[in-house]
Amino acid sequence: MLAAAFQQVRATLFPADAVERRLATGVLELGPQRGIGRIALGCPGAEKSEEGVVAVPSWPPLQGTQRAIAVEALIHGPVSRADIARRLDLSPATVTRLTRPLLDVGLLIESGPPTANGMGRPSVPLTIDAASRHFVGVKLTSGAAHGVVTDLRATVIDKGTVPLSDRSPGAVVAATADLVERMRNRVPNVMALGVSAGGVTEDRAILKSAGFLNWDDDVPLASMLSLATGLPAAIENDVAAWLEVERWFGEGRGRESFALLTMGAGVGYALAAGNTPLSPDVGVGLAGHVPLDPFGWLCPSGHRGCADAMLTSDAIAASASVALRRRLTYPEVLDLADAGNPAASATVEASARACGRLLGMIANLTLVPLIIVSGDGVELAVRHRSTVMEEFARNRHPMAHQVEVLIKQAPFTEWARGAATVAIQTYVLGR
Repeated sequence: MLAAAFQQVRATLFPADAVERRLATGVLELGPQRGIGRIALGCPGAEKSEEGVVAVPSWPPLQGTQRAIAVEALIHGPVSRADIARRLDLSPATVTRLTRPLLDVGLLIESGPPTANGMGRPSVPLTIDAASRHFVGVKLTSGAAHGVVTDLRATVIDKGTVPLSDRSPGAVVAATADLVERMRNRVPNVMALGVSAGGVTEDRAILKSAGFLNWDDDVPLASMLSLATGLPAAIENDVAAWLEVERWFGEGRGRESFALLTMGAGVGYALAAGNTPLSPDVGVGLAGHVPLDPFGWLCPSGHRGCADAMLTSDAIAASASVALRRRLTYPEVLDLADAGNPAASATVEASARACGRLLGMIANLTLVPLIIVSGDGVELAVRHRSTVMEEFARNRHPMAHQVEVLIKQAPFTEWARGAATVAIQTYVLGR
């Protein structure tokens, strides 16, 4: 099935005569139905594979320290040369020498008022022209592909959604390519594509399993999407991608360590320590079956009172629906609880306390100073923060250090913004 889908995408986007011309000339003529045009594979840094996957040059050829300086300016800019030297343990003279060519080619720009560094004349802070390049991020769900276009700092510029009536790999690739093309027609200079989904990924190239899409076999999604869009593509688990947008551009920026807990269709958990993501098994859903309530509801795997049973939107809605003997949605349960309905209130309180217990476990076992709580089902924690934090405190030692729990409402596009950040990282870091 996967081989057939791959060949179908390839045949549609890359007619045989176009592939022959590519091999002869180093220039790939993409199918006019995509409106993408030409990609010069012979330019410095571009690569071609047997499947015709396109890899365009990332930044101007940067290596080692020079690339680290550019990344510092991207993540922390505007930033002074002195701060860059301190962060990277470099001498001021080395920073000046390495940044001069980056300024000459326009990769770095000077921005903001001059800052005094105690020696010599004040210097102007350095930053990146974030608007010079754009990136597409797409979050795949069971029913739709949600996309955004961002700048180099993952600021959303445009967004769009297409339904996924057919969840086969070939159909998902075709629908995603249509969404990408539509947004590229509105926003210029799109450099790369990132896609996230609930599931297990490998090397940001293969989606090994995706329960919401009913995919059990390895799908070379990055290669298929590169063929369909003409863009370098990277694939990542959706929670891991959200962790990256927090780490580079969000609440985790500059933090030595932090954890992320997402609530919604599932329970997601990821951890960063030493400014490095430490979540190789994030797609397996290990946090979903942590036991939280011995008297709680059953999850589909038969576990009583686990995180999946107590914190997912469908489970909360199902519990209240059984008690009230009518079908309810998750928002309806929260509204009924706010209105004082006894059954809905009991359901919501049990879930809020389970959330506090899970946060206590995370704080106790990881020792992080910050836990970010978000996701499309975070409204429970937002409305019942006092109950969540009361249970959190009950599960912490009174002498333990303070842990910041940031319960963060975010639009659903935040998932796609995480995917765009994966594209930015792949482009900037060259891998």
